[in-house]
Amino acid sequence: MALWIALDTAAPTPQIPSSPTPRAFIGEDPFVIWGTGEQVRNWTYVTDIVAGTLLAAERIDDGSAVNLGTMERIRVIDAAREVLRHTRHDARIEPRPDMPTGPYNRVADNSLAASLIGWRPDVPFLEGLHRTIDWYLSTRSRAQVRAVLDRMLTER
Repeated sequence: MALWIALDTAAPTPQIPSSPTPRAFIGEDPFVIWGTGEQVRNWTYVTDIVAGTLLAAERIDDGSAVNLGTMERIRVIDAAREVLRHTRHDARIEPRPDMPTGPYNRVADNSLAASLIGWRPDVPFLEGLHRTIDWYLSTRSRAQVRAVLDRMLTER
């Protein structure tokens, strides 16, 4: 089995540097995004990735690769705006076109996963993003996040 998890899981991360939810939670202003924000991505909720991974493990035995990702096309700037809106954080978005962004358009084609293993994502982008934000906000304190965020963003 070969599996390609496309492209960003659970909540926006690569073009909205590190995690947007903790950055909004602690009140980051300006709210930095890498690139112009016009880049197009798809983000896939983690339960959809898990379901697809299990189906691929059960049904693929010849090494065929499948993309697990939604085919929703979301601009990075729109994802950032929704994070700010849902967290009720009023911040100025600061695009950083000087920072690396990867390809302009990165959206998975999941048609092979649909035909080979019967998989399609169940959770639309906005629902998955809201679930992720709500979970994060209910399990963290601002002081805790503020104390560790810089270290978490730079350690690998």
